[in-house]
Amino acid sequence: MFLNGSSEIASLFTQQGKKGTNQDAMIVWEFLIRDCLLLILYGIKCAELWFEKRHSFLWVFDGHGPYGHMVAKRVRDSLPLKLNAHWEANNKSDEILREVSLNTTGSLCTEDTSFLSADEEARASIDVGETGKDTDDFQTLKESFLKAFKVMDRELRMYANIDCFCSGTTAVTLVKQGQDLVIGNVGDSRAVLGTRDENNSLTAVQLTVDLKPNLPGTSPPPNPTIFSCSGIRNLCLAKWHKQCR
Repeated sequence: MFLNGSSEIASLFTQQGKKGTNQDAMIVWEFLIRDCLLLILYGIKCAELWFEKRHSFLWVFDGHGPYGHMVAKRVRDSLPLKLNAHWEANNKSDEILREVSLNTTGSLCTEDTSFLSADEEARASIDVGETGKDTDDFQTLKESFLKAFKVMDRELRMYANIDCFCSGTTAVTLVKQGQDLVIGNVGDSRAVLGTRDENNSLTAVQLTVDLKPNLPGTSPPPNPTIFSCSGIRNLCLAKWHKQCR
């Protein structure tokens, strides 16, 4: 689903503003992944358990610049496929993900599947100090996020009909696995959780941190991170604030 509408798991809505072309794009996926768990006793397979996990993917993009609407739509059509393909490759969803062995004392010994890192940059950014299969899944998904975003950024530079030098898009990606949420974020769009406080009143909780050059820690003069990524400083900030939102 990528147009205004709703389903059992999500609703999408965007509305034309007063400052020109609507540069919003969005998409929702839902699918099932089958996993297999082998039970091995004294080196002999004694049971094979199959189970299904329901996953929901939500992407929101907000383009900026003269070609922002084209960039947002291009990323909407390409990034979800890249993320899903890399995640499936890392998870090896068509193979056995984990093997549980029973030793002679009756305790469970888990042999984790080794995941191939997307690249050295992705590996270096993985949080450490956590254990367990949930952490393995998170690390694999995080690597997939980093790799997919990096490949998408590289491909945008090669599109002849889109000038991405002064145009781009934000990207908020949300993956829901059961009761767990994993969020990837680039730019200043936000993921906000609606929940209830101690008085049972509805309240909003911001789940992402805005990434933009005019915020503390990311602003010139001059920011080496921005310039090391071939970023530029633009004198249109004052004009931008006068735009109708």
